[in-house]
Amino acid sequence: MACRRHLLLHQILPLLVVLSRGLEAADYEYPMAKPGCRETCEKSRVKIPYPFGIGADCAMAEGFQVTCETSFNTPKPFLTSINRELLHVDLEEATVLVNGPIISSNCENQLVSAENFLLLGSPFFFSDTRNRFTALGCDNLALINRQDKVIGGCLSICNTSTTTSSEDKHSCFGLNCCQTKIPPFLQFINATLRSIDPQNDKKGCRFAFLADQDWFSSQNLDSLFSSRLMEDVPVTLEWSISNGTCISDRAGPYSSTNHAHPDFIVEHLSSSCSVSSRCRNSTALFGRYRCHCRYGFQGNPYLPDGCQDIDECADPRRNYCGKNCINLEGSFFCSDNSKVQHDKAIIIGVCTGLGVLFALVGSWWLYRVAKRRKNLKMKQKFFKRNGGLLLQQQLLSNEGNVPTIKMFTSKELEKATDQFNDNRVLGQGGQGTVYKGMLADGRIVAVKKSKIVDEGKLQEFINEVVILSQISHRNVVKLLGCCLETEVPLLVYEFIPNGTLYQYIHDQNEDFPLTWEIRLRLAIEVASALSYLHSSASVPIYHRDIKSKNILLDEKYRAKVSDFGTSRSISVDQTHLTTRVQGTFGYLDPEYFQSSQFTEKSDVYSFGVVLAELLTGKKPISLVRSEEEKALATHFLLAMEENRLFEIVDVRVLKGGKEEVTTVAMIAERCLNLNGKKRPTMKEVAAELEGIRLSSNGAANTVQENGEEYEDPATEMTGPWDATSTSSAPSLDNSTVILSVDVQPLL
Repeated sequence: MACRRHLLLHQILPLLVVLSRGLEAADYEYPMAKPGCRETCEKSRVKIPYPFGIGADCAMAEGFQVTCETSFNTPKPFLTSINRELLHVDLEEATVLVNGPIISSNCENQLVSAENFLLLGSPFFFSDTRNRFTALGCDNLALINRQDKVIGGCLSICNTSTTTSSEDKHSCFGLNCCQTKIPPFLQFINATLRSIDPQNDKKGCRFAFLADQDWFSSQNLDSLFSSRLMEDVPVTLEWSISNGTCISDRAGPYSSTNHAHPDFIVEHLSSSCSVSSRCRNSTALFGRYRCHCRYGFQGNPYLPDGCQDIDECADPRRNYCGKNCINLEGSFFCSDNSKVQHDKAIIIGVCTGLGVLFALVGSWWLYRVAKRRKNLKMKQKFFKRNGGLLLQQQLLSNEGNVPTIKMFTSKELEKATDQFNDNRVLGQGGQGTVYKGMLADGRIVAVKKSKIVDEGKLQEFINEVVILSQISHRNVVKLLGCCLETEVPLLVYEFIPNGTLYQYIHDQNEDFPLTWEIRLRLAIEVASALSYLHSSASVPIYHRDIKSKNILLDEKYRAKVSDFGTSRSISVDQTHLTTRVQGTFGYLDPEYFQSSQFTEKSDVYSFGVVLAELLTGKKPISLVRSEEEKALATHFLLAMEENRLFEIVDVRVLKGGKEEVTTVAMIAERCLNLNGKKRPTMKEVAAELEGIRLSSNGAANTVQENGEEYEDPATEMTGPWDATSTSSAPSLDNSTVILSVDVQPLL
């Protein structure tokens, strides 16, 4: 029963290949065989067109001769030159479909033995575009040989899966089945099948064959594994003729008055193509060619007068004239009325196309205009919401008292920061994210993308922007401008390249070692900046978050006080601010923590912690120290009380004079006094520190009070431009605390 079923498939499947290509076995409209010769074997559906022929007198050459084998119930055509059953002939593509052998090894119930597939001495060669070499079986290494040389092959390994999906049944990607292409112009197929392990060559059924890819893709692998019970599979062969000589197609003059498609005027020299046909030299073998009917003709181009004129007027699909069509040889002609209608149709089509094109362009332009207006309205909305109008009023009311603030556009800052690319992020904090950018004039800046501002306190926000713009001190980071036409405010600062003081204190840097002289200078610069903010600015400003991470170092390693995100300005007659508790653990004034009243002495306490960091090199909060000395301030005060200062100071500090170190430690001790009234002012601290430096250096430095510039030879140092310039997010030893809610942060 199984054999009968597969033999039935053997007869039906080649026909399916033909149908899949649209080559139905229908009667030809024009004679195809040589006059006086049969087109088919008796009862066979396979047409035999010239140059093929049944018998020697009916074929162009011996290689195209066909024999009708009558040993079957229905006679079958065989190509005599290769002794293979002919399934189909395609004159246009110059191909034939024949039955090819199956090569197998170690397979039981095999109907035929393995054999080679030879086309030598015939006009045929295996089509490398239509066929695929296929190997089936577990552990099957199938090799294609030519003259004892391997020219191709594939490997199928064992599929251990117990389930097979519907897709797997039609796939051949190496599991029990593999496929590969073959070289072009091949006339000999000899395959060897073996195992990867030579010891297993005699185990397992393996078989392979060359087959038309359309036939293979229509199969189920289950039936393919049983195909060893079949005698053969369909294979596509290409062919060409060699009678006479074909000169390449030569384009000739063509008149377009008949509205037909242009074609080639072909010159023939002793070729076997008909008058109304053209020949093309074969790409496969030198001196061989193929024939094709010219446009407007159909039939057999190998027969004399085999290409007959097509009546385009009889088929509405072949002309556009309607009832006014006149057939010509190889073409057709439309009467005047039809031509006018055709021209009108062309004009209408062109006008319609142009109209559609203009409509699309207009729609695109309107969309761009609408989008631009929408963006403009959105920017105006953000500008008002972020306090742009209030800022303009402040600038006008203060006139010459307020330095000019550059109002950047969002487009400028987006270009400067590469669309706020994550690669440009310098740091992130509680008040926003800072990006590195380059303005159009080449200046490097830091762009701070603030968090959304409380719309109910825009007046305070704008006042603080104006105040920051008035700060002009060499040891305070300069605010260059802002952008208020984005969803959140953007603030532009000068770029400080050499990182934070925290990094240099706690992570030793060989390029810039913190000697005692440099530590003293940095302490003086920070104290000078805070003294300026408290006493010399047009309006007193409390920083409220002094810490070593908010002290940056510029290209000459000078200190720059930064991050005014929580800063507040006060009136001259005010002594304190009542706010929610906000700051950083380790630097936070205990008095402020208990009372929520922030005074200028709260900044002094935070500066005292920075001084203790410079002296000891220890972090403001440490889990290594005991619970009562976890805070550096407590640890430092206890050491001073117990006269253990030089047990806790940094070894790099010991290289300085002990007298100077002790004096600075005493200043830090006064700054860390738990009673704020007993702490010195920042102006006093700055003066005392400057006095210490002068006593050690004499009059080497030029000093100007109230934050004006002074020169120190020790500061003439350079450093890398791209170092991080903003503080990192708070960590366990430097945590930020916010406890109540009645204050608007600055930026």
